[in-house]
Amino acid sequence: MVNKDNFSPVIVAGGRGTRFWPMSRARRAKQLLPLNSTRSMIEETYERLKPLAARQNFWVITNGDLQKPISRLLRKIDRNQILAEPAGRNTAPAIGLAAFILERENPDAIIGMFPADHVITDEKKFRRACERAAEVAAAGENIVVMGVKPSRPETGYGYIEVGEKQGEQFIVRRFTEKPNSEKAARFVAAGNFYWNSGMFFWSARTLADALREYLAPTAEILAQIAAAFGTRKFEKTFANLYPQVENISVDYAVLEPRSARGEGRSGLYCIPADFGWNDLGSWTALHEHKVAGLKKKAVDHNIVVAGDHVALNATRNYIHAPGKFVAAVGIEGLVVVETEDALLITTLAASQDVGKVVKHLDERKKKHLV
Repeated sequence: MVNKDNFSPVIVAGGRGTRFWPMSRARRAKQLLPLNSTRSMIEETYERLKPLAARQNFWVITNGDLQKPISRLLRKIDRNQILAEPAGRNTAPAIGLAAFILERENPDAIIGMFPADHVITDEKKFRRACERAAEVAAAGENIVVMGVKPSRPETGYGYIEVGEKQGEQFIVRRFTEKPNSEKAARFVAAGNFYWNSGMFFWSARTLADALREYLAPTAEILAQIAAAFGTRKFEKTFANLYPQVENISVDYAVLEPRSARGEGRSGLYCIPADFGWNDLGSWTALHEHKVAGLKKKAVDHNIVVAGDHVALNATRNYIHAPGKFVAAVGIEGLVVVETEDALLITTLAASQDVGKVVKHLDERKKKHLV
């Protein structure tokens, strides 16, 4: 069993979820949307982690637009532990700041890093895997990642190559961030690769030391910010210093250079995430997730969110138009999402590119649409 008093879940919730435009907006991003149930994604994340840790050990790293709405949704987490980045700087500084803050009080505290927008279908299995990961992380200067067995040569995920199995975990040979399609196909065919789920476990000391080794200037700044935490100077120190840290993911900053030490010497381990995982990274992923939950007789695989609808010779579509009657006739593989002020029409195959629409709107300063 994980020591609830020594385990600190850190929920990373700073992204804008641009691939879920037009529903996901700056002030109501993907993690605040009820995509999987009647609860928001971040509420689901907190609820499945709640049995593993004491309430006062939870942290959330987000941005200024989302700090207040997240505080309203997660009222049981101390508002001082829902931190808003003054500038988006990716996952290494975000999780690193939590590590430096925790290291000052308890360097042996085990940190679990959890994106706010994952779907987990078997929560009991998930918690058992978390408990095992925390045990491995506490056994030394170890870093543990949850790995998902790939079902296709996806180029949007990082890959973990594993070697020898030790109990429930594998030794990690190397990390490869977002390979091209040819490499991804080779990885899937090889059989000893996992998708990087973005869920990691390490002690506060282990992560802080890794950042001191691989990202020294950023580590120094994070240590200064952490030293001010809990004082009147914190907000000003945070605002002034944080924009100076490097904009880099923890995968590039720590995992790849750590894996270069070689198998058996890196202290990197992978625990298979066989608990039903989906990161809902796009409308296509949401469609696939919803289809997986359909009864077998629903062969048309249409997902229609509407007041009422009819589908005639229509298959594999995702249509979101609440409050309207929807008639889908002779169409296949479409994504149609209507909101009060915008309409998205794309295909399941092209939905990964929806984020480009937000970039287009940003460039034209159409803030009311982002």
